[in-house]
Amino acid sequence: YKFLLFLYKIMIKISASLMCADYSNLAGQVEDLEKARVDMLHFDIMDGDFVPNFSMSQLEMKALRPLTKLTFDVHLMIKEPIRYIKQFADAGADILTVHAEACVHLDRTLQEIKEHGKKAAVALNPSTPLSAIQHVLDKLDMIVLMTVNPGFAGQKYIPSVIPKIKELREL
Repeated sequence: YKFLLFLYKIMIKISASLMCADYSNLAGQVEDLEKARVDMLHFDIMDGDFVPNFSMSQLEMKALRPLTKLTFDVHLMIKEPIRYIKQFADAGADILTVHAEACVHLDRTLQEIKEHGKKAAVALNPSTPLSAIQHVLDKLDMIVLMTVNPGFAGQKYIPSVIPKIKELREL
């Protein structure tokens, strides 16, 4: 009984990234992911400015939203994401993750996400200290500690993030 109770408290969710998906068959790949019983679809949105790469937009999300009830976990790797919160919320995002480093007014950006009825999350680059989000912890539904520098798939894991994970757990 105690073992089952312990498992109940640990909520493991699988969020499958569409970053390297076959764009000519996104609908089919989402169907395959549903069959595999993933919990969420992860959309990496890159603007070529905050990160040196481009990927996805609210257009792909909007096209996929009617095809699935899966949670849309949207990672905005864009400068000043507050400018686009409404567009991504309207396209079907359930969780919006912004980078603390990309927001001039992080608190205001998180408030904007909440005003659109979405869950708010913050991502931190490997070298960004936790002090960057300590003042907004009470406004967050999720925190993403990047273990690679954002912008490209297939990067090497940065093990120096491990102490930051432990520190965040204590916070």
